[in-house]
Amino acid sequence: MKSTFLHSVVFGALLIVSQMSYAKTIEVNINGVDASRTGQIMVMLFGQDGFPTNHEKAIKTLYLPPDLTIHKVSFSVPNSEFAIKVLHDEDNSGKTSKNWTGIIPSEGLGFSNGVTISWRGAPKFKDAKLSLATLTNSIDITIRYP
Repeated sequence: MKSTFLHSVVFGALLIVSQMSYAKTIEVNINGVDASRTGQIMVMLFGQDGFPTNHEKAIKTLYLPPDLTIHKVSFSVPNSEFAIKVLHDEDNSGKTSKNWTGIIPSEGLGFSNGVTISWRGAPKFKDAKLSLATLTNSIDITIRYP
């Protein structure tokens, strides 16, 4: 009886410790929001799959009103590599709208590690990725508008 109880306590403690090692909460500070524009701010947490264009594959998406120039959000992230995309979705389409060229975004964007859109296209996951092993508790992302 004592042995079964002890095993249950040890097993429960191991479960709690293992869950703690697989997730960490980070704070994302979003700067540069143009509060005069309409729509919504989409903050998306990605694994490598889908980054940065396939929003449906985001691990988690948070929606914020664009009423402040600075926002703070928190994510519980897995113990792995991930990237964050912030979109000021002015037309509430849920995707990045483009200008007349069909290539260049017409809405504000920000990415982890400060990467930006270039003439070669959207940033690659390898450039925007963050790792919990080297990450502090918060990161800053600045939205840049065209």
